[in-house]
Amino acid sequence: MTGQTAPAQPGAQISIDVPAKINPHLGVGDPRADGYHALSTVYQAISLHDTVTAQRRSEGNGEPGIEITISGEGAGTLPTDEANLAYKAAKLIALYAGIEPDVKLHLNKRIPVAGGLAGGSADAAGALIACARLWEVEIGDAELERLAAGLGSDVPFCLKGGTAIGSGRGEKLTPVNAKGTWHWVVATTDTQISTPDCYKEVDRLREDGIGRYSSDVDPLVRAFESGASADELARLLINDMEAAAVSLRPQLASLMHGGLEEGALAAHVSGSGPTVLFLATDVKHAVALARRIRMRGGAKSVHLAHGPVNGPAA
Repeated sequence: MTGQTAPAQPGAQISIDVPAKINPHLGVGDPRADGYHALSTVYQAISLHDTVTAQRRSEGNGEPGIEITISGEGAGTLPTDEANLAYKAAKLIALYAGIEPDVKLHLNKRIPVAGGLAGGSADAAGALIACARLWEVEIGDAELERLAAGLGSDVPFCLKGGTAIGSGRGEKLTPVNAKGTWHWVVATTDTQISTPDCYKEVDRLREDGIGRYSSDVDPLVRAFESGASADELARLLINDMEAAAVSLRPQLASLMHGGLEEGALAAHVSGSGPTVLFLATDVKHAVALARRIRMRGGAKSVHLAHGPVNGPAA
Protein backbone atom coordinates (compact mmCIF):
# COMPACT_ATOMS: atom_id res chain seq x y z
CA MET A 1 0.00 0.00 0.00
CA THR A 2 2.21 2.79 -1.30
CA GLY A 3 1.27 6.34 -2.22
CA GLN A 4 -2.33 7.31 -2.81
CA THR A 5 -4.92 4.70 -1.97
CA ALA A 6 -7.78 3.66 -4.25
CA PRO A 7 -10.52 6.28 -3.86
CA ALA A 8 -13.95 5.30 -2.59
CA GLN A 9 -16.95 6.15 -4.74
CA PRO A 10 -19.87 8.00 -3.13
CA GLY A 11 -21.82 5.56 -1.01
CA ALA A 12 -19.10 2.96 -1.35
CA GLN A 13 -18.23 0.41 1.26
CA ILE A 14 -14.62 -0.65 1.72
CA SER A 15 -14.30 -4.22 3.02
CA ILE A 16 -10.98 -5.63 4.18
CA ASP A 17 -10.29 -9.24 5.21
CA VAL A 18 -7.62 -9.53 7.91
CA PRO A 19 -6.16 -12.86 9.08
CA ALA A 20 -5.44 -14.16 12.54
CA LYS A 21 -1.85 -14.72 13.59
CA ILE A 22 -0.11 -17.52 15.40
CA ASN A 23 3.36 -17.64 16.95
CA PRO A 24 5.07 -20.95 16.07
CA HIS A 25 8.01 -19.56 18.05
CA LEU A 26 7.48 -17.20 20.98
CA GLY A 27 10.55 -16.45 23.05
CA VAL A 28 9.97 -14.15 26.03
CA GLY A 29 12.92 -12.31 27.57
CA ASP A 30 13.21 -10.30 30.76
CA PRO A 31 11.14 -7.15 31.36
CA ARG A 32 12.63 -4.01 29.81
CA ALA A 33 12.83 -0.55 31.36
CA ASP A 34 9.63 0.45 29.55
CA GLY A 35 7.74 -2.45 31.13
CA TYR A 36 7.54 -4.55 27.97
CA HIS A 37 9.29 -7.90 27.70
CA ALA A 38 11.88 -8.43 24.99
CA LEU A 39 10.46 -10.83 22.41
CA SER A 40 11.99 -13.09 19.83
CA THR A 41 9.14 -14.53 17.83
CA VAL A 42 8.07 -15.96 14.50
CA TYR A 43 4.63 -14.90 13.31
CA GLN A 44 2.49 -16.70 10.78
CA ALA A 45 -0.88 -15.54 9.43
CA ILE A 46 -3.53 -18.24 9.14
CA SER A 47 -6.79 -18.54 7.23
CA LEU A 48 -9.14 -17.57 10.07
CA HIS A 49 -10.05 -13.95 9.35
CA ASP A 50 -12.22 -11.00 10.34
CA THR A 51 -13.80 -8.63 7.81
CA VAL A 52 -13.72 -4.88 8.49
CA THR A 53 -16.17 -2.80 6.45
CA ALA A 54 -16.01 1.01 6.39
CA GLN A 55 -18.51 3.54 5.05
CA ARG A 56 -19.09 7.22 5.68
CA ARG A 57 -21.29 7.71 8.71
CA SER A 58 -22.77 11.05 7.63
CA GLU A 59 -24.11 9.86 4.26
CA GLY A 60 -27.45 9.14 5.89
CA ASN A 61 -28.90 11.36 8.56
CA GLY A 62 -26.06 10.79 11.00
CA GLU A 63 -23.43 13.24 12.17
CA PRO A 64 -19.71 12.77 11.48
CA GLY A 65 -17.92 10.57 13.98
CA ILE A 66 -16.83 6.98 14.51
CA GLU A 67 -19.42 4.25 14.97
CA ILE A 68 -18.64 0.55 15.40
CA THR A 69 -20.97 -2.41 15.06
CA ILE A 70 -19.95 -6.04 15.57
CA SER A 71 -21.30 -9.37 14.39
CA GLY A 72 -20.01 -12.90 14.97
CA GLU A 73 -17.39 -13.67 17.63
CA GLY A 74 -17.70 -11.33 20.61
CA ALA A 75 -20.82 -9.51 19.42
CA GLY A 76 -22.57 -7.99 22.43
CA THR A 77 -19.49 -8.25 24.66
CA LEU A 78 -16.67 -6.43 22.84
CA PRO A 79 -16.45 -2.65 23.28
CA THR A 80 -17.66 -0.39 20.48
CA ASP A 81 -16.09 2.80 21.79
CA GLU A 82 -12.51 4.05 22.15
CA ALA A 83 -11.59 0.86 24.02
CA ASN A 84 -11.80 -0.97 20.68
CA LEU A 85 -8.51 -0.96 18.72
CA ALA A 86 -10.39 -0.50 15.43
CA TYR A 87 -11.88 2.74 16.81
CA LYS A 88 -8.39 3.93 17.78
CA ALA A 89 -7.09 3.02 14.32
CA ALA A 90 -9.79 5.06 12.58
CA LYS A 91 -9.10 8.02 14.85
CA LEU A 92 -5.35 7.73 14.21
CA ILE A 93 -5.72 7.72 10.41
CA ALA A 94 -7.99 10.78 10.62
CA LEU A 95 -5.45 12.56 12.82
CA TYR A 96 -2.66 11.66 10.37
CA ALA A 97 -4.70 13.02 7.45
CA GLY A 98 -5.80 16.13 9.34
CA ILE A 99 -9.49 15.43 8.82
CA GLU A 100 -12.50 14.91 11.04
CA PRO A 101 -13.21 11.16 11.41
CA ASP A 102 -16.44 10.17 9.71
CA VAL A 103 -16.92 6.43 9.46
CA LYS A 104 -19.12 3.53 10.36
CA LEU A 105 -17.04 0.41 10.91
CA HIS A 106 -18.62 -3.01 10.93
CA LEU A 107 -16.51 -5.87 12.29
CA ASN A 108 -17.63 -9.29 11.13
CA LYS A 109 -15.58 -11.40 13.50
CA ARG A 110 -14.57 -15.00 12.92
CA ILE A 111 -11.28 -14.93 14.83
CA PRO A 112 -11.88 -16.29 18.36
CA VAL A 113 -11.85 -13.50 20.94
CA ALA A 114 -9.16 -13.26 23.64
CA GLY A 115 -7.52 -16.40 22.35
CA GLY A 116 -3.95 -15.33 21.57
CA LEU A 117 -4.79 -15.00 17.85
CA ALA A 118 -4.60 -11.18 17.62
CA GLY A 119 -8.21 -10.64 16.60
CA GLY A 120 -8.25 -7.10 18.01
CA SER A 121 -4.97 -6.27 16.29
CA ALA A 122 -6.31 -7.70 13.03
CA ASP A 123 -9.36 -5.43 13.28
CA ALA A 124 -7.09 -2.44 13.89
CA ALA A 125 -5.02 -3.31 10.81
CA GLY A 126 -8.17 -3.67 8.74
CA ALA A 127 -9.53 -0.34 10.02
CA LEU A 128 -6.29 1.47 9.14
CA ILE A 129 -6.48 0.34 5.52
CA ALA A 130 -10.26 0.62 5.13
CA CYS A 131 -10.34 4.16 6.49
CA ALA A 132 -7.31 5.24 4.45
CA ARG A 133 -9.04 4.06 1.28
CA LEU A 134 -12.41 5.51 2.25
CA TRP A 135 -10.92 8.93 2.96
CA GLU A 136 -8.41 8.75 0.06
CA VAL A 137 -5.46 9.27 2.39
CA GLU A 138 -2.01 9.28 0.80
CA ILE A 139 0.18 7.13 3.05
CA GLY A 140 3.21 5.00 2.30
CA ASP A 141 3.94 1.55 3.66
CA ALA A 142 6.57 2.75 6.15
CA GLU A 143 4.26 5.39 7.61
CA LEU A 144 1.35 2.95 7.77
CA GLU A 145 3.52 0.49 9.68
CA ARG A 146 4.64 3.24 12.07
CA LEU A 147 1.02 4.06 12.87
CA ALA A 148 0.28 0.36 13.29
CA ALA A 149 3.14 -0.08 15.78
CA GLY A 150 1.70 2.75 17.86
CA LEU A 151 -1.55 0.83 18.20
CA GLY A 152 -0.05 -2.46 19.39
CA SER A 153 2.81 -4.91 18.99
CA ASP A 154 0.91 -7.32 16.71
CA VAL A 155 -0.74 -4.73 14.44
CA PRO A 156 2.21 -4.26 12.01
CA PHE A 157 2.31 -8.00 11.33
CA CYS A 158 -1.46 -8.15 10.88
CA LEU A 159 -1.05 -5.64 8.05
CA LYS A 160 1.45 -7.80 6.18
CA GLY A 161 0.58 -11.39 7.05
CA GLY A 162 2.68 -14.20 5.62
CA THR A 163 5.52 -15.32 7.89
CA ALA A 164 7.92 -12.98 9.68
CA ILE A 165 10.41 -12.73 12.51
CA GLY A 166 9.32 -10.28 15.20
CA SER A 167 11.80 -8.57 17.53
CA GLY A 168 11.78 -5.68 20.01
CA ARG A 169 8.34 -6.04 21.57
CA GLY A 170 7.25 -7.87 18.41
CA GLU A 171 6.69 -4.83 16.19
CA LYS A 172 10.03 -4.98 14.29
CA LEU A 173 9.48 -7.36 11.37
CA THR A 174 11.79 -9.33 9.11
CA PRO A 175 9.89 -11.21 6.36
CA VAL A 176 10.44 -14.96 6.01
CA ASN A 177 9.98 -16.65 2.62
CA ALA A 178 8.04 -19.70 3.77
CA LYS A 179 7.79 -22.34 1.04
CA GLY A 180 4.84 -24.48 1.93
CA THR A 181 1.47 -24.69 3.60
CA TRP A 182 0.87 -26.07 7.09
CA HIS A 183 -2.45 -27.19 8.52
CA TRP A 184 -3.78 -26.50 12.01
CA VAL A 185 -6.75 -27.38 14.17
CA VAL A 186 -7.57 -24.37 16.34
CA ALA A 187 -9.37 -25.23 19.60
CA THR A 188 -10.80 -22.48 21.81
CA THR A 189 -11.83 -22.76 25.44
CA ASP A 190 -14.42 -21.16 27.73
CA THR A 191 -11.75 -19.51 29.83
CA GLN A 192 -9.73 -16.35 29.19
CA ILE A 193 -6.20 -15.31 30.12
CA SER A 194 -5.11 -11.71 30.43
CA THR A 195 -1.87 -11.20 28.49
CA PRO A 196 -0.35 -9.01 31.28
CA ASP A 197 -1.24 -11.72 33.82
CA CYS A 198 0.46 -14.34 31.67
CA TYR A 199 3.65 -12.25 31.46
CA LYS A 200 3.59 -11.85 35.25
CA GLU A 201 3.26 -15.61 35.60
CA VAL A 202 6.23 -16.12 33.25
CA ASP A 203 8.30 -13.89 35.54
CA ARG A 204 7.04 -15.65 38.69
CA LEU A 205 7.84 -19.10 37.35
CA ARG A 206 11.34 -18.01 36.34
CA GLU A 207 12.00 -16.79 39.86
CA ASP A 208 11.32 -20.41 40.84
CA GLY A 209 13.70 -21.68 38.16
CA ILE A 210 10.97 -22.74 35.70
CA GLY A 211 11.46 -21.67 32.09
CA ARG A 212 14.07 -19.72 30.14
CA TYR A 213 14.30 -17.30 27.23
CA SER A 214 14.19 -19.17 23.91
CA SER A 215 15.79 -16.48 21.76
CA ASP A 216 17.00 -18.55 18.79
CA VAL A 217 14.46 -18.54 15.96
CA ASP A 218 16.88 -19.78 13.28
CA PRO A 219 15.93 -23.49 13.32
CA LEU A 220 12.25 -22.70 12.79
CA VAL A 221 12.99 -20.05 10.15
CA ARG A 222 15.13 -22.52 8.20
CA ALA A 223 12.33 -25.07 8.39
CA PHE A 224 9.81 -22.63 6.94
CA GLU A 225 12.20 -21.47 4.23
CA SER A 226 12.93 -25.06 3.17
CA GLY A 227 9.28 -26.12 3.15
CA ALA A 228 9.79 -28.61 5.98
CA SER A 229 7.26 -31.34 6.57
CA ALA A 230 4.75 -31.01 9.39
CA ASP A 231 6.61 -33.78 11.24
CA GLU A 232 9.80 -31.70 11.16
CA LEU A 233 7.96 -28.53 12.15
CA ALA A 234 6.32 -30.25 15.12
CA ARG A 235 9.70 -30.65 16.84
CA LEU A 236 10.52 -26.95 16.50
CA LEU A 237 7.44 -25.26 17.98
CA ILE A 238 8.30 -23.19 21.07
CA ASN A 239 6.22 -20.94 23.32
CA ASP A 240 7.88 -19.53 26.44
CA MET A 241 4.42 -18.51 27.71
CA GLU A 242 2.97 -22.01 27.52
CA ALA A 243 3.97 -23.10 31.03
CA ALA A 244 2.55 -19.86 32.44
CA ALA A 245 -0.72 -20.28 30.53
CA VAL A 246 -1.11 -23.85 31.80
CA SER A 247 -0.22 -22.72 35.32
CA LEU A 248 -3.01 -20.12 35.19
CA ARG A 249 -5.50 -22.44 33.44
CA PRO A 250 -4.62 -26.08 34.25
CA GLN A 251 -7.50 -27.36 32.09
CA LEU A 252 -5.39 -26.46 29.05
CA ALA A 253 -3.14 -29.42 29.83
CA SER A 254 -6.06 -31.81 29.47
CA LEU A 255 -7.06 -30.31 26.13
CA MET A 256 -3.50 -30.48 24.83
CA HIS A 257 -2.97 -34.08 25.95
CA GLY A 258 -6.33 -35.07 24.48
CA GLY A 259 -5.41 -33.68 21.07
CA LEU A 260 -2.09 -35.51 21.11
CA GLU A 261 -3.87 -38.76 22.01
CA GLU A 262 -6.16 -38.18 19.01
CA GLY A 263 -3.17 -38.01 16.66
CA ALA A 264 -2.00 -34.37 16.54
CA LEU A 265 1.67 -34.01 15.64
CA ALA A 266 2.04 -31.24 18.23
CA ALA A 267 -0.06 -29.26 20.70
CA HIS A 268 0.91 -25.59 21.03
CA VAL A 269 -0.65 -22.80 23.09
CA SER A 270 -1.29 -19.78 20.88
CA GLY A 271 0.46 -16.70 22.28
CA SER A 272 -0.66 -16.14 25.86
CA GLY A 273 -3.56 -18.53 25.32
CA PRO A 274 -5.98 -19.94 26.03
CA THR A 275 -6.44 -21.15 22.41
CA VAL A 276 -4.58 -24.38 21.60
CA LEU A 277 -3.18 -25.17 18.14
CA PHE A 278 -2.84 -28.75 16.96
CA LEU A 279 -0.53 -29.39 14.02
CA ALA A 280 -1.77 -31.83 11.38
CA THR A 281 0.05 -33.67 8.61
CA ASP A 282 -2.18 -32.35 5.81
CA VAL A 283 -5.72 -31.13 5.20
CA LYS A 284 -7.22 -34.64 5.33
CA HIS A 285 -5.56 -35.31 8.66
CA ALA A 286 -6.71 -31.90 9.95
CA VAL A 287 -10.36 -32.60 9.09
CA ALA A 288 -10.26 -35.99 10.85
CA LEU A 289 -8.38 -34.57 13.84
CA ALA A 290 -10.86 -31.72 14.25
CA ARG A 291 -13.74 -34.20 14.25
CA ARG A 292 -12.11 -36.34 16.95
CA ILE A 293 -11.31 -33.32 19.12
CA ARG A 294 -14.93 -32.13 18.86
CA MET A 295 -16.23 -35.57 19.81
CA ARG A 296 -13.83 -35.80 22.75
CA GLY A 297 -15.13 -32.55 24.29
CA GLY A 298 -13.26 -29.99 26.35
CA ALA A 299 -13.05 -27.35 23.61
CA LYS A 300 -15.54 -24.50 23.21
CA SER A 301 -15.09 -24.44 19.43
CA VAL A 302 -12.86 -26.15 16.89
CA HIS A 303 -11.72 -24.54 13.63
CA LEU A 304 -9.66 -25.62 10.63
CA ALA A 305 -6.96 -23.28 9.37
CA HIS A 306 -3.90 -23.24 7.18
CA GLY A 307 -0.98 -20.88 6.76
CA PRO A 308 0.72 -18.80 5.77
CA VAL A 309 -1.75 -16.41 4.13
CA ASN A 310 -1.22 -12.77 3.10
CA GLY A 311 -2.37 -9.78 5.09
CA PRO A 312 -4.34 -6.89 3.57
CA ALA A 313 -1.28 -4.73 2.91
CA ALA A 314 0.93 -7.47 1.44
